Amino acid sequence: MKIRLGYQIELSCDLPTELLALLDPHPEFRPSVLHDSGLEHSRGINPEWHEDSFGNHCLRLSAPTGPLMLKRDLILENSGQPDLWPEDARETPLHDLPGEVLQFLLPSRNCETDLMMETAWERFGAIQPGWGRVRAIFDHVNDHLSFSDEHARNTRTAAQAWAGQKGVCRDFAHLAITFCRCMNIPARYVNGYLPDIGVPIDPAPMDYNAWCEVWIGDQWVTLDARHNQPRIGRIAVARGRDATDIPLLHSFGPHQLRSFSVWCDHYGGDLPLADLSTAPVGEQPRT
Repeated sequence: MKIRLGYQIELSCDLPTELLALLDPHPEFRPSVLHDSGLEHSRGINPEWHEDSFGNHCLRLSAPTGPLMLKRDLILENSGQPDLWPEDARETPLHDLPGEVLQFLLPSRNCETDLMMETAWERFGAIQPGWGRVRAIFDHVNDHLSFSDEHARNTRTAAQAWAGQKGVCRDFAHLAITFCRCMNIPARYVNGYLPDIGVPIDPAPMDYNAWCEVWIGDQWVTLDARHNQPRIGRIAVARGRDATDIPLLHSFGPHQLRSFSVWCDHYGGDLPLADLSTAPVGEQPRT
């Protein structure tokens, strides 16, 4: 299966401003890229890329005063298989966890395990450790929170989402991660592209999505408290302890976001790959 994805962002800065962005597929997807328009931009900038401490592909640039446009269009090969849920997976005892995953047990800015520990053990402590307990956590978060784009707030923490019983995909992810960490199950935050393949089309404008990866059965397993079912075609952009580690766009100074479009969908077009960067997006994928 081929998936076409990309973004177009227009912003404006009152002064020359340094920007850091995590918008492109994670380096693990490089072997799957069939076409890449490259980063297109409207003004003379000198973009640089580096990998952060989590292995994410980060764009760094100096934005001049005034408007700036960033755009990229890609086609990736995808297996077309849904997320793998290993229903016989067992939790790894704390003393056997690899050292590199221990950081994903600790509290972070949006995942306050110290505030949620008692609640977590009251609700999930009696459940047999393993896949069943992990699923119970994600089912509970999915049931407890009400989703709406109107609830979006980039400073909301897991404890605040729990108390308010509402949020967007990042809040679902933060709360599920927090409960997992409270139960000594390493969990990390992921953002990326999620097409509507094999599910009803969401009529809302497409955006980046947030989900989780949980360490169970001695591997990272993808779980999504917002949609709460295996999905086809996920393409991760970045991973971190929570959303503060992996901002889609961070400016070291004020900026105004003028427009923001994201697309990701099954690609079945006949256009030559070389023509895609100038082809209209049209109805597939939606923006």
